[in-house]
Amino acid sequence: MIEIIAGEKGKGKTKHLLDKVNEEIKAANGNIVYLDKSHKHMYELSNKVRLINVKDYPVSNCDEFLGFICGIVSQDNDLEAMYLDSFLTISSISDEQICHAIEKLDIISETYNVKFVLSVSKSEKDLPDCAKAKIILSL
Repeated sequence: MIEIIAGEKGKGKTKHLLDKVNEEIKAANGNIVYLDKSHKHMYELSNKVRLINVKDYPVSNCDEFLGFICGIVSQDNDLEAMYLDSFLTISSISDEQICHAIEKLDIISETYNVKFVLSVSKSEKDLPDCAKAKIILSL
């Protein structure tokens, strides 16, 4: 399952994402990972959530990012969910690659039973149809 929180930069998507992950970890039976572009939100996350700064790794395009995700999923059989803040930035995905990335994340999600929650810095009207169907919150 993929869920998207969409909205222009500065609309409060990260706050909603942090609230959602901190609430979900309370009832989680497995592990939750939070991917971000820095360690800035380290103290706002529950200490039970693993924070990964994607910028610490040499990820420079969509396929490398998807491989990075697969690596995280493969090393943790108890992984329940991944939260991806600033999705377009951390994944180095261009506008043309959004549907490709979402299709691949859907496959990973279904195959390994991992939920993905993405914050996307675009308004709902600027997202392709493949993404619009997965929006849970538009700011």
